[in-house]
Amino acid sequence: MVNQVDDTARMVEAQTRAAVADAPDRVPAGMDALLGRNEPDVGLTPKDTLYSRGTMQLYRYRPVTDEVYRVPVVFVMSLISKSYILDLVPGQSFVEYLSQQGYDVYMIDWGVPRPEDHTLRLENYVLEMMPRCVEEIQRTTGERDVSFLGYCMGGTFSLMYAAAFPDSGLKNLITVASPVDFNGMGLLRQWADPRWFDVDSIVDAFGNIPAQMIMSSLEFLRPLDRLMSYIRLFENFQDATYVYNWRIRNSWARDQIPFPGETYRQMTKELMWGNKLMTGELMLGGRRIDLQRVYCSVLNAMAQYDHIAPYDSTRPLLDALGGDDKQELTVRGGHVSLIAGRNAMLRLWPTVNEWLSVRST
Repeated sequence: MVNQVDDTARMVEAQTRAAVADAPDRVPAGMDALLGRNEPDVGLTPKDTLYSRGTMQLYRYRPVTDEVYRVPVVFVMSLISKSYILDLVPGQSFVEYLSQQGYDVYMIDWGVPRPEDHTLRLENYVLEMMPRCVEEIQRTTGERDVSFLGYCMGGTFSLMYAAAFPDSGLKNLITVASPVDFNGMGLLRQWADPRWFDVDSIVDAFGNIPAQMIMSSLEFLRPLDRLMSYIRLFENFQDATYVYNWRIRNSWARDQIPFPGETYRQMTKELMWGNKLMTGELMLGGRRIDLQRVYCSVLNAMAQYDHIAPYDSTRPLLDALGGDDKQELTVRGGHVSLIAGRNAMLRLWPTVNEWLSVRST
């Protein structure tokens, strides 16, 4: 093990030295990236706000086709990061892509929690805000059926909603990199072991969990990722396309937000420690959240090398569901490349379109 670490360190040092040696010739295309100048604009797909509560916004994206599918599609974002990963830039926006395919697209964006939002719990998101958003969409469209597409924790929330409200009109559910079996959460679960992780003291001290604490915990999963990312940037400094794509993804990855404290406490105890979503023992507001009650059509998209929502935590979903129309997609990629970038544009996005199209009429 020590030899492997030494070999890795030597490789990183050699690549760093080579990149720095060539840097003067590469500077013109990449200097803005290092200095944070002229950041690309993101989240540009035209939209309107249908409903808001606190920091939560329900967006409706303006249709771009003459006809749209009958069943609207609702993106459900995670609490852990900002929603523009789903609407990066023109030509690289999942929202834009589905709109161009003829879908009536919405998004539940939780926003950036304020200090007073530390009291919010799963019940507030799953039993209050999500149903209210669905009601607004049903009122706007005149249709009872809706489809959810949940990314990361947004997919986990969507599963909770589907189990809590099996007769709500949720027709189709797409989960993307969404953990369900928290026994498979790898290092994150080990670090959160109750023998040494005092979640009550942390939440009581901070209220909302600081963004830097969340970011650091994710970076520790792959400590060399950031360094290797900058090395690859140096190596491609004169490639304007590479630099542009690096910047929009790096900007999102660094743009972390606080996590509502009581939800963090609840998820740590109920999901990370108790794995109650998988066992069917999770209780929210007096409702038992049993995945066997989820009968809608489900597509579960997973990344084989996902270190944030590991494959072992996402793969067991279909066996836990009660319905018959269920399908999975596994992509050789990571947590972000599954949903955004070239890999997503070639694999996930067309699969979602094909799967939804026959279920949205």
